[in-house]
Amino acid sequence: MALVGAVIGAASGGWINDAYGRKKATLLSDVIFTAGAIVMATAPDPYVLIFGRLLVGLGVGIASVTAPMYIAEASPSEVRGGLVSTNVLMITGGQFLSYLVNLAFTEVPGTWRWMLGVSAVPAVIQFFFMLCLPESPRWLFMKNDEAKAISVLAKIYDIDRLEDEIEHLLAVSEKERERKSTVRYLDVFRSKEMRLAFFAGAGLQAFQQFTGINTVMYYSPTIVQMAGFRSNQLALLLSLVVAAMNAAGTVVGIYLIDHVGRKKLALSSLSGVIVSLVILAAAFIFKTSDFLGGLNGWLAVVGLALYIAFFSPGMGPVPWTVNSEIYPEKYRGICGGMSATVNWVSNLIVAQTFLSVAEAVGTGITFLILAAVAVVAIVFVVVFVPETKGLTFVEVEQIWKERAWGSSFNTQSLIECGNE
Repeated sequence: MALVGAVIGAASGGWINDAYGRKKATLLSDVIFTAGAIVMATAPDPYVLIFGRLLVGLGVGIASVTAPMYIAEASPSEVRGGLVSTNVLMITGGQFLSYLVNLAFTEVPGTWRWMLGVSAVPAVIQFFFMLCLPESPRWLFMKNDEAKAISVLAKIYDIDRLEDEIEHLLAVSEKERERKSTVRYLDVFRSKEMRLAFFAGAGLQAFQQFTGINTVMYYSPTIVQMAGFRSNQLALLLSLVVAAMNAAGTVVGIYLIDHVGRKKLALSSLSGVIVSLVILAAAFIFKTSDFLGGLNGWLAVVGLALYIAFFSPGMGPVPWTVNSEIYPEKYRGICGGMSATVNWVSNLIVAQTFLSVAEAVGTGITFLILAAVAVVAIVFVVVFVPETKGLTFVEVEQIWKERAWGSSFNTQSLIECGNE
């Protein structure tokens, strides 16, 4: 139900961001988080608890659209990737901390109520900090509040860059005023450039989930036990190590994403994921034949560790970073919401089917299926995803125009520049 809430939140998050701004959208998600945590902690029966999960998911969905967009719009292009990836670090670091917090509460009376209720604390802290932060300058320009937007930009850029940014945003807002049109969901599919951009962004979000990351994160204790480690305590301890590696890998990704580039990072990440999934598959397939004796369990743990080591620096942050960069101002909110919805729907499908598929065809074959999906993902990234490292939003827009109408659209091919 948390994932269902996230799908609804992400689907509505784009419209909320465009109508009310990134700041108000974040504040709203904090209020929903807090309400959900209180409902869960005080739930008198399972149905109220499930409703609390739905509320929390709703907040997660809105936040997943808003945070990368807000960060990207308030970041200089040369560090934008690293700053958007920091959002993913906060997620993976938060997952690790939640394991530790839950471990601490196992010794407290009313264990699960404290575990769920304490999740309101970060939301309340963020709410009050967010009150001190400005609105996105790009959204302010979109809403014709140039004076406020310029005061925000002045805190980000030096005087030379500031003039360029203001000039560009004034031109964009003037264009939007001339069009005087509200973007609707169908408009995304009517424009060839937007179809290409959305296909690339939504495809990355889908492959992030269908290559199995949340299978590993949700079911890592189960996978460890399936591999032969029967102790609940050991299974949870190994899962804690997996969560720590996920957070550590994201830190590596923050450095690499603005140095190596989004596309190369995604491709190298997916290559490692394929190898890791094959190792995991082998551990479970050989388990039935006892080919490796007692080493199967440890081979599965090695496969899990390698999977996280390869996935977390690349396919963890890259889809969110690319989706925060590839859409023009006018479409950024609605396309960001739609692609985040694709992510959460894919997440829900994988989470609900993994154990059933594993039971039907075997855990080893299930991991081989995920590896095959990762191979398809590599082809997708090579063919459809452009390199956006260091490009301004204007240059990224130009890429889609060139891909839609040919490189003759502009005398200098920005696609080539981006790849170089």
